[in-house]
Amino acid sequence: MSVRRRRQGWTFSVSYTTRAKRPGERHGREYFFVGEKYFSTLVRRGFFAEQFKVHLYRYGTPRRPIETVRRSGGVMLFDVDVKGARKLKAEYPDAISIFILPPSQKELRKRLRQRGTETAEQLKIRLHNALHEMRSFRRFGFDYVVINKELDRAVRDVLHIVAAHSSRVDQCDPEQLKRITG
Repeated sequence: MSVRRRRQGWTFSVSYTTRAKRPGERHGREYFFVGEKYFSTLVRRGFFAEQFKVHLYRYGTPRRPIETVRRSGGVMLFDVDVKGARKLKAEYPDAISIFILPPSQKELRKRLRQRGTETAEQLKIRLHNALHEMRSFRRFGFDYVVINKELDRAVRDVLHIVAAHSSRVDQCDPEQLKRITG
């Protein structure tokens, strides 16, 4: 079961991409699928909070939904590469960054192959990039790491991280704490 299904009201960020739709994907659900020219126009307009070329294609996280969720005090989940996470963390320092690791490199290869969504060339690039990120995630300054050996356990770990983070002293409203403690 996904994190979103466990927490009603949590929002998943839907990124823009220049790659083609895969079977079963729907525009606006998994991604907004756009052409290179339109993507470049959005970049020039400052539409994205972060955008990078990843695995042969461009991906970008729209800024407006982030701002909407932040104003409402909600939780937004992102699925971005390490460069995207680093940029989002720089722009939103109070964000929680969680690096999701597979249980092993062998399992990562198996999972990617089983998806059957990439060509041999795309799979080679994706594996290369994933292994690089796995080897250097500490350097990128993630707050937490979750090992996704078993999905239900990984989901529980993410839920616990978010719950614990919201209870940190630096995340509490100082005025409310002052009223309570005197």
